[in-house]
Amino acid sequence: MNLQEWLNQPLFGIALSVIAYAAAQLIHQRWRWLHPLFLCSGFIILLLLSFQIPYEAYKAGGDVLTLLLGPATVALGVPIYKNFSLIKKHILSILVAITVGSLMSIASAAALVALLGGSREILLSMLPKSVSSPIAIEISRQLGGLPELTAVLTVLTGLFGSMFGKKLLTSLKLKNGIAIGVAIGTSSHGIGTARLIKDSEIQGSMSGFAMGVAGIITSVLFIPIYWWLSN
Repeated sequence: MNLQEWLNQPLFGIALSVIAYAAAQLIHQRWRWLHPLFLCSGFIILLLLSFQIPYEAYKAGGDVLTLLLGPATVALGVPIYKNFSLIKKHILSILVAITVGSLMSIASAAALVALLGGSREILLSMLPKSVSSPIAIEISRQLGGLPELTAVLTVLTGLFGSMFGKKLLTSLKLKNGIAIGVAIGTSSHGIGTARLIKDSEIQGSMSGFAMGVAGIITSVLFIPIYWWLSN
């Protein structure tokens, strides 16, 4: 098997992802402020560009790993179930916070694009950036945006939320685990949730619950937006 044939095998994408993530974790242990997912993604992008490896060659293995996102997301139901009594106790305030957060996410994205003079396509691609990628991509497609751009913006939103979200909240003297979890889950979906669950099961469960509910609420909020854009 020559090099080109090997690159087209799913094993290449899987091996590259695992090696890059393992290296990123080692670097993260030395410099804690560097996020492993940010390092991992950057390393893979640089490698593909430097050696002119087609993205399709990496994607063959990347799609296999993508299949694991489903079980990983479902696994978030475990901490949610364990802390459901706490969620139920504060359900009204949690739902209000998620709804307000979802509205602010859409409004802030629109304001930023308008301020920078972005095009209509960029606007429609950026609006759903704070929900999980599958939901954001489908909303963008229905609105007439660019799903590929939405995917990038969604991942970047999660990464920045994971890297700086909790630090920002704690710097504002916010220490309540429920509030931190709901804020990160609403704004930074799965990547932010994965960061929180390492530190606190309560924060992680609240973030996972907020992530799911935010996806539903945001989808509903885009119904009138879709009707308005269609007219």
